[in-house]
Amino acid sequence: MNDIIVRTENLIKTYNTGKVKIFALRGINLEIPRGSFSCIIGPSGHGKSTLMHLIGGLDKPTEGSVFIDGLDITGLSNSGLSELRAKRIGFVFQFFNLLQNLTSEENVETAMMFSKTPEKTQKEKAKELLSLVGLSDKFNAKPSELSGGQQQRIAIARALANDPEMLLMDEPTGNLDSESETEVLSQIFKLHKRGKTIIIVTHNSEIARKAEIVCKIKDGRVDK
Repeated sequence: MNDIIVRTENLIKTYNTGKVKIFALRGINLEIPRGSFSCIIGPSGHGKSTLMHLIGGLDKPTEGSVFIDGLDITGLSNSGLSELRAKRIGFVFQFFNLLQNLTSEENVETAMMFSKTPEKTQKEKAKELLSLVGLSDKFNAKPSELSGGQQQRIAIARALANDPEMLLMDEPTGNLDSESETEVLSQIFKLHKRGKTIIIVTHNSEIARKAEIVCKIKDGRVDK
């Protein structure tokens, strides 16, 4: 098995606004080892989230390639990318994206609905994952009844539902108060110790200090 789980080659992303071409990324070359804890940092608007979206197959580059375990995912169809994301990548975003009318347990179950997981297994696994992130007493609570930190921990549990090899997190503590941030960081560090590959886009200096790999993006390039 490849020790490098993510590799990018000359990754370029441009957007056309009328007659103006805007470069979001300008030739990114990056390697992420399996099981590592990596941070992508840099000023706002310089390409960090764009890079994460390309790594996760949420968008396609204008030029260049993204390899996951040696597979060039830029050549995959939309259905192929959807399958890759469902099976191998978990996503956690700044805004929790929970369904407000569902319970904690049901929100986690939604990630398994398209994987042909039996309903009974979905319920069992959702409870197991909520217990893993310290929410065994919140199975039936709805998002409006929970703190920001608790909601983000549900989002993390949901990201783990299909046991992905890699977790991509875009500012996972950016919308939290200090106490909630501490809760969520504790869960993230525990997941890394359990062997998950974690890539975080962040402005949080505490996370960056604890990362094994720090990639600084400035003006769409790796700032060396």
